[in-house]
Formats: sequence, structure tokens, C-alpha cells
Amino acid sequence: MTRVLVTGGAGFLGSHVAAALAARPDVERVVAGDVRRPEHPVEGVHYDDCDVTRSAGLVELLERHEIDVVVHLAAIVNPGRDRDLEYRVDVDGSRHILDACLAAGVRRIVVSSSGAAYGYHPDNAEWLRESDPVRGNDEFAYAQHKRLVEEMLAEARTRHPALEQVVFRIGTILGPTVRNQITALWDGRRILAVRGSESPFVFVWVDDVAAAMVRAATDGPPGIYNVAGDGRLTVQEIAARLGKPLLTLPAGVLGFALRIGRMLRLTVHGPEQVRFLRYRPVLANDALKRDFGFTPTRTSAEAFEEYLATHPGVALR
Repeated sequence: MTRVLVTGGAGFLGSHVAAALAARPDVERVVAGDVRRPEHPVEGVHYDDCDVTRSAGLVELLERHEIDVVVHLAAIVNPGRDRDLEYRVDVDGSRHILDACLAAGVRRIVVSSSGAAYGYHPDNAEWLRESDPVRGNDEFAYAQHKRLVEEMLAEARTRHPALEQVVFRIGTILGPTVRNQITALWDGRRILAVRGSESPFVFVWVDDVAAAMVRAATDGPPGIYNVAGDGRLTVQEIAARLGKPLLTLPAGVLGFALRIGRMLRLTVHGPEQVRFLRYRPVLANDALKRDFGFTPTRTSAEAFEEYLATHPGVALR
């Protein structure tokens, strides 16, 4: 019987993962650790304080609940306002959790990384696979932090092989209540595009991510896996489905406009955002299906359609 701690367990993804774990008969205890309590607690889930920015108390938390698997989800998912805090949560927090797992004799750690760990680079492969280098850009806090965490985990795999790892590089997660910097791109009257770029996106529905996390925490094999639905959607296809016109700008013009906008405090984004839109990492999920034994129930297109169904008013038709 597995006993699991989910860090960030009161958050959007964490609450779905905790609920899915609690429904498993082979999971004896699910502890959702967070700095806050959820508005709607899940029956069968134990809630406890867990501040990953502080190492104090983490080992005691694991030992008190006799945890043997940690699902580490605590992260800043909408970065851009406080880079120091983002580093403390994303990087220091992951280090504290990893050290606590080693000290408490945890058997396995499951970590939510991101496709952003590959970085936004013009020479990215058309379809990125787990063997491709992790090169998260320094100008993007989220991408840089995911790269640093993955480097930390790689070192731990060498130095502490007894601690099993499952690392998920996840595409853009969509769900019935999700709000992030990607979905914000679809809220306006026009959809922003960079001239000469298809800006392809890969999506995955939150229930599929939660199901993959449950397998990782229970009977799945260790390893590193991309997590995304089949296929991809270009910005042109997204705009057509939303029924909204494209606002297509040259990269230089968009970069200049973002520079001025940030100077005037109209946006937290700067000219680096052009790279974010222009060179999207597109995740191949072959290893997830073949080696990990999990196939998402929804393709990228189907996840997008379900998002629209649960967010009326985003699409014009």
C-alpha cells in the first residue's frame, strides 16, 4: 500500500492528482501539502502544511505520515512578477523536497517538469523527444527554473540511484477552471501571431495529467516522459476555431511594442516574449505511450475543444 504526499496539493493540478490518488484502492494515504487549504476539500485526502521554500519541517512531515512516494507539483505557474519568489518556490523548493526525500528514505519522487525545460529555440527539433537536450532559456524564469531542477534531478539519479524518479515534461494543461498565460492569449478580440511562425501548441487535459501522475506514483516505471495529447494546433488553427482574426506582426515590431509596454507598466512581458511565441516546444508523446504505458484520452485538438466547451464566451462561434 502506497502512502503519497502531493506538494502543491491545494492547487489546480494538485487537487486533481490528490483526488485521483484517493480513489485508488492500492493507495493507503494521500496527503495534500500546501501553504493554504483548498476551498473544497476532497474526501479521503489529508491536508497538512507544506512550505517548500523552507527546509524546516519537511522531513518530519514525510516521517509523520510514513510517506514512501512524493508527487512534487509545487511551482509558480504564472511567472513574471517576482522572480526571486519564483526561484525560491521552483528551484529551492525542489531542492528542499529532494533532500527531504533522501533523508526520510522515500522510495520514489514524481516531478512535474515542463516542455519549457527544452527552451524556446529556433533550432529545436520539429518534435521534441526526451533524448533532446534541456536548454531552458535564462530570459524566461519558468524555463530556466525547470532546466535547473532537471539538472538537479539528473545529478541525484547518479548519486542516489535508490530514489526512483519519474519526471514529466508536460505540455500546456487545459481544464475546466484553468487560467494561465497561454489561455490569456485567446481572450482578446484578435489572436496575436508572429509573422512567419506557426506558433504550434500541444495541449493535454488535466484529467489525463492526473491519471498519468497516479500511474507514476503507483505501478508505472521510472523515467523521463513528455506528457501531451497527440498532435498539435498552430496559432492559425486556433484563431480559426475561435472565430477571431489574427493580428500578425513582424518579430521586430512586436518586440519593440512589448519593450515600450513593459516600460510603461502595461504588461509584465518584454521583447523576449517574441521568442516564447515564435519557437514553441512541440512534444512527441511516443515514449509516454510505448514505455510508460499511458495514452492520453484526448488529443491536443480534443483537449482544446473541451476547454472551449467549459469556457463559454472564449470562442465567437
